[in-house]
This record gives sequence, structure tokens and C-alpha cells, in this order.
Amino acid sequence: MPRMIHSMIRVLDEARSLAFYEGAFGLRIAGRYAFDGFILIYLANAEADFELELTVNKGRAEPYALGEGYGHLAVSVDDLAAEHERFTAAGYAPGAVKSFALPGGGEARFFFVQDPDGYKIEVLQRGGRYQ
Repeated sequence: MPRMIHSMIRVLDEARSLAFYEGAFGLRIAGRYAFDGFILIYLANAEADFELELTVNKGRAEPYALGEGYGHLAVSVDDLAAEHERFTAAGYAPGAVKSFALPGGGEARFFFVQDPDGYKIEVLQRGGRYQ
């Protein structure tokens, strides 16, 4: 099962994003909190070891401005090829698997897939760049 590395995604359409994250990663709502200007939604997988925080803006046409690094989500998986095949079969159009040599030896392998709002999600081979 994938493990979350970084979590914070700001979304425009709650239903569309929830459908994507459930289908792509098996995440379901674990908590939903409404505030004056936004909604926080916490998602988790069945094993509760993969969590994601979504921020949904109320009454705005666009997400809040994103700072450096926001809107980037990274997960690590045990079998990158199998995950790439699963994403492809599900119609998520993942990018090509890429790799690069790590300092001190070894190789990092990954691919990108985009969520409905266009945020890049980096799917990494566990034991590569991130543990």
C-alpha cells in the first residue's frame, strides 16, 4: 500500500477530488471540518497509514495561492511497475517511469500522475529517493 510523504492539496471541486483520491489511492473521508472560508477534509486508507489533507475553498473561483512545494504530493510504493500499470488501466494517464542515480549508489525510480486540479503526484519506488 502506498505511504504518504507530504500532504496538502487544495481543490476546487470536492466531489471530483474525493472520487479521484478514493479511486487512485483507496482514500476515504476520515474527518470533515467546515470553517468560514474553507473546508478541511482528512482522508485515510483502510490501514490508516496513508493520510491526506484537502482544503476546499468556499465561494472562490480558484484555489488560494500555493506556496513553494504546495500542491505536490509524494507517495512511496513497493512495486512501481505494478502501480504504473494499475494507474494506466484505471485511466489516470501516469507519466513515463523515470530514474536517476543516487549519490553513493543506487537508483531512484518514479512517475508522476495529476489529480483533477492538475497537481502533480510523485509515485516513488520505496527504498529509492525516499524511504
